[in-house]
This record gives sequence, structure tokens and C-alpha cells, in this order.
Amino acid sequence: MSRRLALTNLALRALVKPALARTGTPERARRDFERIAPLFRRPPHLREIRRDGAPPLVWLSAGPVAPRRALLWFHGGAYVAGSPRTHRGMLGRLSACAGVEVCAPDYRLAPAAPFPAAYQDAEAAWARLRQIGYSPGDIVLGGDSAGGGLALALLSARLRAGERPCAAVLFSPWTDLTLSGESLARNAQADPLLPASRVKELVDIVAPEADRRDPRLSPLFAPFPAPPPVLIQAGRTEILRDDAQRMATKLRGAGGRVTLDLWEAAPHVWQMLDGWLPEARDALRRAGGFVQSAFAETRR
Repeated sequence: MSRRLALTNLALRALVKPALARTGTPERARRDFERIAPLFRRPPHLREIRRDGAPPLVWLSAGPVAPRRALLWFHGGAYVAGSPRTHRGMLGRLSACAGVEVCAPDYRLAPAAPFPAAYQDAEAAWARLRQIGYSPGDIVLGGDSAGGGLALALLSARLRAGERPCAAVLFSPWTDLTLSGESLARNAQADPLLPASRVKELVDIVAPEADRRDPRLSPLFAPFPAPPPVLIQAGRTEILRDDAQRMATKLRGAGGRVTLDLWEAAPHVWQMLDGWLPEARDALRRAGGFVQSAFAETRR
């Protein structure tokens, strides 16, 4: 663990975790996330290429990119906050490391648009990429936190429909909204960022009337016939660690090749802190290399 990571964890534990524990409304959480977004550093050559479709698809790139390749990325924020704008820094660095364009849907958020709105927007984003000429093998799915769960739910649906994406990359994915993971309690104190006491409340906001085992909501319970290669990165002390570990086990049981990359003392989606933490840059480089390798395999 770097000195910067140790200091960051102290700051998160002292300032951010208590603030999240007392955030009053989803609207407040959304405003706060947007307010701190400028602190997330961006590559100097990051550019927004275009926006199109419904939901709006924000296309980003940083540096040279391979033609006709896309990383379809769903942002995190517990389905109530976040946007492509809050994630531009991390996605720009990921574009640079992977050498591909990133397509980030600005999907609908709860409580104004509860489940299944976000999932419906994920399906619409996939359909848009297919409509403009991308084949399934031209697309890597990705997401962080809630967006990681959304990417996995979409992956399951596309595999069952006979459309196999090239690969999937997931940062600290939230895969089980039944909240059965033991790390929710075991890591409640160790997690430097997320307050476990608020998670059930979030689920009630996101899916007030849904079956929490619905595979579109909790992909841990979804089938994954013949999954493509998958990279999952998560921190060992996160409350969502078991969501990542059990998902890796599930995909391996379906015959998938899964790289489960667990980091000591890394907070939830630490990759957002690229430019501040050396661990963030290292993780993004690993993810970028994984995307490059996955696309290289599809060309053989």
C-alpha cells in the first residue's frame, strides 16, 4: 500500500464515509457527486467526440484509438447518482490505456426512474451500437459499482440472445441487491468509504416493488451461457467484496475465464482517483491491457 493510499483512506474514513452516512436524499447525493467531479483528474488529451441516441450516449477518447472498437461503460453511483460527466477522468485514462473509444450511456436514475429503467437504457445503448454497425465482438462491456452490475445484467441477456460481447471489465461491481453477501457485515468497519448502514435504504429506493433476485437487478442470479473473458477488480476490505468474489465463481462455473484482481486496502472504485493514487493508475493500466488482449484474441 502506497503512502498516498494510506492517507486517502484516513481522509475517506474521517470525512467522506460519515458524510455518506448522513446524506439525506438521492438528489443531494447526486448534487454532491457532481460537485466533487472536477477533483477527478483527466488526461490532457481527453476529448468528447459526440453525443447521440436515447439514452444519450457520450463518446470519449484519449489518444490514438483502434477503429470500430468500443468500450460500453456504465457509470456507478448506486443507481441514484453519477453520470458520464462524473466519470470522465477515469474513462479518459481507461481509453488511453486500452486504445479504444469509450461509450458512456447517461442512463436514467432512481428515484425518478426506478428499476427497470436503468436496465432498459442499457439494452437501448447496446441496440444503438448494433444499429450503427458494431458487431458483438467489437464491444467490451464495462462498469463500476452499480454500473458493473448493470453491465453484467446486460451481458447475461446478450449471451442468452446469442450475442457474445468481446469481454467485460468490472470495477467493484454491485451484483446482489438481496444483500446476502457476508462482507456487508464483515467489512462494515474495515471499508473506508461505504457505510453499510445505508445499503438497504438504497435498494428500497432503486427497486421499491421488484423481486430483488431479478437477474436484471441482481446479476449474481442470472445465467451466463458461454461467457467471454472477464476482469473483476475490487478491494479486499470493501463491503461489496463478496459481490465480486461470488460473481467470479459464478462465471467460472459457467465455463468463463475470469481474472479476479483483489487489492489490499483499496477503497470502492479507487480507479476514480487516477492522478492521485498510484494504485489507481496501476489498476487502469491492467484493465486497459486486458481490453487490448481481448480484442486481439477476437482478430485471430
